[in-house]
Amino acid sequence: MERLIYLDNSATTKPCEKSIECMTACLKNAWGNPSSLHRLGLEAEILLNNARETIAKYIKATPDEIIFTGSGTEANNTAIMTVASKKWGNRVITTEIEHPSVLETVKRLEELGFEVIKLKTDSEGVISLEELKNALNAKTVLVSIMLVNNEIGSVQPIKEASRLVKELSPKAVFHCDAVQGFGKMPINVKDLGVDLLTASGHKVFAPKGIGFLYCKKSVALKPFVTGGGQERGLRSGTESVPLISAFEGAVSSLPDINTALENMKDLNEYARKCFSESGFIKVNSPEDGLPYILNISVTGYRSETLLHFLERKNIFVSSGSACAKGEQSYVLKALGLTQKESDSALRISFSHHNTKEDIDALIDALKEATQNLRRSN
Repeated sequence: MERLIYLDNSATTKPCEKSIECMTACLKNAWGNPSSLHRLGLEAEILLNNARETIAKYIKATPDEIIFTGSGTEANNTAIMTVASKKWGNRVITTEIEHPSVLETVKRLEELGFEVIKLKTDSEGVISLEELKNALNAKTVLVSIMLVNNEIGSVQPIKEASRLVKELSPKAVFHCDAVQGFGKMPINVKDLGVDLLTASGHKVFAPKGIGFLYCKKSVALKPFVTGGGQERGLRSGTESVPLISAFEGAVSSLPDINTALENMKDLNEYARKCFSESGFIKVNSPEDGLPYILNISVTGYRSETLLHFLERKNIFVSSGSACAKGEQSYVLKALGLTQKESDSALRISFSHHNTKEDIDALIDALKEATQNLRRSN
């Protein structure tokens, strides 16, 4: 059987064995309601607390600052909609290249009468701190800036941005969508200076359907889902302990983050060199972006056509962000790419399972594609 080459890890990852084992064991042996006072409930509660401790330690938070959610999207919605209920201000600041779960939620706020400011980015996909500084005022209630862009891998200056927010809009809450950065780069929430931070399990080898919201102790949020008061009262409903346990299993199985990051830099550099030497592939991702993500354009060939050609070779990539479902990328447009370059863009996203041989196979397949497919213009 032909080897499967999976290069779409920013869309989702294959659950690791430890994650599957933890979930299965929980479903079989610790299926009680963690809110129940009897032994079966206590067994489930212990697993819930263990997971909270493991994930909190991973981002240098405390366990009571971790709120489990059903996804990164839900966590982003929770962070934005609850903070924006503040009555003393109506300005919300974000960026033009955020994930749809942020941009669509901010759009709802705009419809409710909030003033929304979207910071522009440069050709590398990075915001201007000066523009952020000019946008902050006493009426700013929320600033939401992602850590790593999901399409091109650009990394935002979160630490410097949070300092500006605390200095110029001290009452504002600073939210960071860290879905693409969690598990791939060191994250210290205290060092970053964020009030809220979101992440998702299925990007780090856990199943889909589980995420978390880090909520700094001093930040008061209104409940987004009301009911029995679970998760500090912010997300009522019986916790999905099997998924939460699977999330912990995945996080505890991640390779050393600094070693993995160095290995990924080496793989990214090798891929860039191969793409450059090919003579027909343009790299769109910034050189100093997160090395796990590499956006390229094979100009003249539509990305969807290339994607399906590669799929027949058992090579799996993405035509931009999986959440965009084939629509034109607003991220690439913001970077100044031409329509042709955007139409032919592919996102390559690595994990620690990928090798240089995977890159070689991708290059060979793309060469074959350009020799056999009809150009789109």
